[in-house]
Amino acid sequence: MSNIHKPDPTELPSTRRLLRSTAIAAAVAAGLLVTVVLPAEYAIDPTGVGRLIGLTQMGEVKVALAAEAKAEVAAPSAAPQVAVAAAPAAPRPAPATAAPAVAAGKVEEVAITLAPNQAAEFKAEMRKGTTIDFRWSTDGPKLNFDTHGDGPGIKYHGYAKGSEAVSEGQLTAAFDGAHGWFWRNRAGKPVTLTLRVSGDFARLKRVV
Repeated sequence: MSNIHKPDPTELPSTRRLLRSTAIAAAVAAGLLVTVVLPAEYAIDPTGVGRLIGLTQMGEVKVALAAEAKAEVAAPSAAPQVAVAAAPAAPRPAPATAAPAVAAGKVEEVAITLAPNQAAEFKAEMRKGTTIDFRWSTDGPKLNFDTHGDGPGIKYHGYAKGSEAVSEGQLTAAFDGAHGWFWRNRAGKPVTLTLRVSGDFARLKRVV
């Protein structure tokens, strides 16, 4: 004897209803793709809705930062060094490793002006586990930034990225190498940037 209940065919959804439900679901998914996903992730906004709700601007920042990070990784690591104002405190004994000597409580500050679409990059030479305090700010407009590092066998290690006019905090080196910031001026006018770094590092150098 079988206890399996066989549903009445009239209780089952018809093929027409299934096709209609599938079509509605596909239309909703396509609508979300065009109005939300494409503007927020790729800055593609065929309907204009993404820009109205701020998603296209978010996508533009993501695309710009990704392109700049890729270009920075492909660029040669050597570049002319610029003069920066330094106020080193009393030096401490050099470590036994091959890492450069570091001054305790060292402070360096630099100010530069970026033309529209111009980029700049500064990095501090640090040993693994050392920490620096930093603060950078502009004279008003925001800059796209990418905080990252590189070292022997490591082309790119990201810490943070975004678009800000002021940023401050601490940066702890994940490995021996150069750690710092890449900026791009998308403000459409010249922007003056001031960077101050203090703590356990060998030197601050301009890479780009």
